[in-house]
Amino acid sequence: MFYSFVRGLCRFLLALINGNAHYLNREKLPEGNYILVGPHRTWFDPIYFALAAAPKKFSFMAKKELFANPILRWILTRANAFPVNRQDPGPSAIKIPVKSLRKSDLSLIMFPSGTRHSQELKGGVTLIAKLSGKPIVPAVYQGPLTFKRLFSRKRVTVAFGEPIYLDRKRKLDAAYQQEIIQQMEQQFVQLDHSIDPNFHYTDPHPKK
Repeated sequence: MFYSFVRGLCRFLLALINGNAHYLNREKLPEGNYILVGPHRTWFDPIYFALAAAPKKFSFMAKKELFANPILRWILTRANAFPVNRQDPGPSAIKIPVKSLRKSDLSLIMFPSGTRHSQELKGGVTLIAKLSGKPIVPAVYQGPLTFKRLFSRKRVTVAFGEPIYLDRKRKLDAAYQQEIIQQMEQQFVQLDHSIDPNFHYTDPHPKK
């Protein structure tokens, strides 16, 4: 109930602020649960991903520092977010989403790079997909990269790619993991090009 309320509120506010969102290839979203992945480009791209894939509901990984504030922790917890230590993720970073994907009606939104300041993909998503038996769905966000620029009403586009199904018979060794990561990277490039052939992502707040 709370998740649906927050999603509706976000949809209303973003329509008021920007009102120029376009969601492409929704027909590629599979039935049942899946892991929605994309390059992390702005703090609000997970919101647009969740809106684009509605009515499907999602859980989210969020850095543990956000849960230090009791009010924000209350909101995040009820919006299906769970804390992850980026420096030392630990087994819970895998166990929690795997259990949720297998035993609830929640899919997972995940950014394999782990941060907006890096586009290098990491292998946690492949392990979660393997253990849960759920497909990986690549997606990209193109649009304003800061909240202030959303008010310019510049076009926002979210595009979904083809689901990636891991072979249950194959061992998830380093070679197979890299193969899946390359498939994700290729789809990110293809989706970006299909939206705008001249697109190039530049971090608006690069780490010094």
